[in-house]
Amino acid sequence: MEKVNPELVPQKTLYTGAKMPAVGLGTFGSDHAEADEVAAAVAGAIRVGYRHLDCAACYGNEDKIGEVLQQAFAEGVVKREDMFIVSKVWNDMHGDGDVLLACAKSLRDLKLDYLDMYYVHWPFPNYHAPHCDVTSRNPDSVPFTVERFMKTWRQMERLVDMGLTKHIGMSNMTIPKLEAVLPLCRIKPAAIEMELHPCFQQPELFEYCRNHGIEVIGFCPIGSPDRPERDKMPEDIADIALPEMKEIAAAHGVHPAVICIKWAVQRGQVPIPFSLKEKNYTMNLKCVTEDPLTEEEMKTIEGLDKNNRLVKGHVFLWEGAKDWHDLWDEDGVIVK
Repeated sequence: MEKVNPELVPQKTLYTGAKMPAVGLGTFGSDHAEADEVAAAVAGAIRVGYRHLDCAACYGNEDKIGEVLQQAFAEGVVKREDMFIVSKVWNDMHGDGDVLLACAKSLRDLKLDYLDMYYVHWPFPNYHAPHCDVTSRNPDSVPFTVERFMKTWRQMERLVDMGLTKHIGMSNMTIPKLEAVLPLCRIKPAAIEMELHPCFQQPELFEYCRNHGIEVIGFCPIGSPDRPERDKMPEDIADIALPEMKEIAAAHGVHPAVICIKWAVQRGQVPIPFSLKEKNYTMNLKCVTEDPLTEEEMKTIEGLDKNNRLVKGHVFLWEGAKDWHDLWDEDGVIVK
């Protein structure tokens, strides 16, 4: 097993001064990987040198990952304080007191005393059944409101007060939503997760977060070719199939997916790629420690942005919504 020295992996500094590795391992199996398979990849990734794990309750594998973590700590592979471990509250646990219950369950499943980061997974309480298709609709789904979101965020802030998580964050946000809620936060988000890859760079949201001292975590960093079928649309573009990406990859002697990871870290976001294969997750980490992209290559990739959102969120739509664009405030309207 090839190993990567964790000290060579770039670090991001959160506004608290805490450090976060600039590459994490995603643990969402995209509805196609069993929990045991994901846990085995986590075990291998820790031994390879990963120190940042991006978990979530709704992925259905935190209990298996917890067993892996417990074993890694017991065997001295890594110390708890050297890991940056993340989880997220799922949409069906936004109610009064439910965030605490959700966090407690994730801690119990992961066999941890605290998390390094806890995210609000989506900014509304709309949820769906596992393995559902794109036409599924929950009749209880509702649009985003500031009041509803802030009730959830107040519970998140309490988790920090209680020492159950060191930081809290948001995910799948937009600038209008952030403009509405950030002034109301007692504890501001330390990071925000968003979809980011060469064909979907979200430059305005990226810069907005950076300007507000909020770190940016990018999911789907290689364009998520294995994402669930419900998230695949005919108009989608495959980042790694673009001729420009292939050309840059050939110049570096690597797969285009590796170029996506290098670009993400050099741009300033934290990618969280997922892979079950040791060769792939090792290269995803190793590639940010060597052979950086040139300024010209970075400029070329910057020019590939096609505003191609892959995770559109159809399954979260509420009655009366026009289409998935409503989830992302593309008309700029926010309900206070």
